Amino acid sequence: MSQYKKLIALFILIVIASWINFPVANHPGINLGDYQRTIETRLGLDLVGGVQVLLEADLDDDTTIPHDTLVSSMRTAASIVENRVNALGVEEAVVQQAGDRRIVVEIPGLEDPEQAIATIRETGLLEFVHMGDFPLPVGTIVQTDFGHGADSAVPVDSDSEDPESPIVFDEVLRTVMTGAALRSVSVVTDEIGRYIIQFNLTPEGAQTFASYTTENVGKHLGIVLDKRVISAPRVESPITEGSGVITGDFSFDSANSLAVQLRYGSLPIPLKVVETRTVGPTLGEDSLQKSLVAGGIGFSLVILFMGLYYRLPGVLASLSMAFFGLILFALFRYIPVTLTLPGIAGLMLSIGSALDANILIFERLKEELRSGKTLIQAVDQGWKRAWPSIRDANISTLITCGVLFWFGSAFGATIVKGFALTLSIGVCVSVFCALIVTRTFMNVVLEYIKEFNYVRWFGI
Repeated sequence: MSQYKKLIALFILIVIASWINFPVANHPGINLGDYQRTIETRLGLDLVGGVQVLLEADLDDDTTIPHDTLVSSMRTAASIVENRVNALGVEEAVVQQAGDRRIVVEIPGLEDPEQAIATIRETGLLEFVHMGDFPLPVGTIVQTDFGHGADSAVPVDSDSEDPESPIVFDEVLRTVMTGAALRSVSVVTDEIGRYIIQFNLTPEGAQTFASYTTENVGKHLGIVLDKRVISAPRVESPITEGSGVITGDFSFDSANSLAVQLRYGSLPIPLKVVETRTVGPTLGEDSLQKSLVAGGIGFSLVILFMGLYYRLPGVLASLSMAFFGLILFALFRYIPVTLTLPGIAGLMLSIGSALDANILIFERLKEELRSGKTLIQAVDQGWKRAWPSIRDANISTLITCGVLFWFGSAFGATIVKGFALTLSIGVCVSVFCALIVTRTFMNVVLEYIKEFNYVRWFGI
C-alpha cells in the first residue's frame, strides 16, 4: 500500500473516531437494522460521586460449604444484586464478584446510598400467611411454618418499655405460599394516588391463591417479608385471575425498594457489608476538573519538548499523539470503558509509552543520519532497529497489566483493575500510532525535504 493510500485510510479512521467522540453528550449512537449501540462516556464514582460497597458472605466460622456450592451461590447472589441495583433506576452500576466470598458494587451518581445498601442486603423472603379473623399490626415479627425450626426463628430484643420496639407474635402461622410464586411485580398508584405494589402469579401460584381466597373470604391474609408483617389485607372476594396488590403506607422509594426485593427473589447466601466508600458529587466533579487540567498541561509540555528537541519528527509525533488521543477516547466510548481517576492515570502513562516508542525511533534515525546514510535509508533502518526494543517494552507492560487486572478481579480492587485496563488499551493504540501513523506522516513529508537540510529539520 502506498503512503498516500495509508494516509487516506488514516483520514477515514480519524473521521470515524471524530464521529464517535462528538457530540460528547447525547450522542445518537449506532442504529443499523438489528445492530444497536449506545455511544457514551462513562465516568466512575470517584469522578461523578456515588457509593462503593464491598459485600462478603456472612457465614459463621464453623459453617462448612463445598467450594463449588459457595462459588455458584456467590455467582447467583452477584446476579441478583446487579438486578436489584439496576432496578433502582441508577445508571452504569458495576457489580462484580471478587474472589470466592466477596462482591463489589459501584454505583456512580447515587443520591441515597443507605437505600441502595438496604435493598442489596435484604434476603427478600416473601410469605403470604393465614391470619384468620384478627390481623396483626404492620411491623410485627412472626414465625411461620415455612422452614420452621431453629433457622426460622427471628431473634429480636423486645423491650416493652421501648415504644419503638417491634411486637413479637409467638404463635406459628401457616404459610399459604411464598414469593417463589410471583411472576412479575411492579409499582402502580391506586384511584386516589397512593402507591401500591401490583403482582402477577405463576400458574401454580394462581391456583393456590384462588383456592385459598375462595375458602377464606372475610379472613385476613398477612403479607410478610423476612418474618416482618408489611400488610394484612382482608380477603373481600375470591381472587382467581392470578394477580393482586400489596397495600401499605408506601412512598414511591419504599414501594420501589420492596418491589425490587420481591422481583429478584431472595439471596442464596447472606451477605454483610465489609466496607462502604462514598464520594460526593462535588468532590467527584472537582477531581474530574483537576484531572483534565493536569492532562492538558502535561500534554502541552510534551508537545513543546518534542518540537524543540526533535524538530520535524517531534512535530509529526505530536500530530500522531493527537491522533492517539482521538482514537483512544473513541474506543473508551464505544466499548465502553468506565473512566476513573486511576484509569485516567493509566491513560496518561500510555501517552508516555507512545512517546517512548517515538523517541527510540527518532534517536535511531539520528544515528543513521550521522553515520552517512541517506534520508530514506535512515528512516527505514531507524524503524527496523528500534522495533525490538519497542516490542519487548510494550509486551512486558501488557504482561504487567494482565497480572494487575487479574489481581483486581480476584480481590475486588477495582481501582487496580481500571488502571490496568486503560493502560493496556492505551499501550496497544500507542504502538499502532508510533509504527503506522508517525511513519506514514514521516514518509509523506520526506518527499518535500531536501538532503542538505538535515540539521535544520532533524536537529543533528
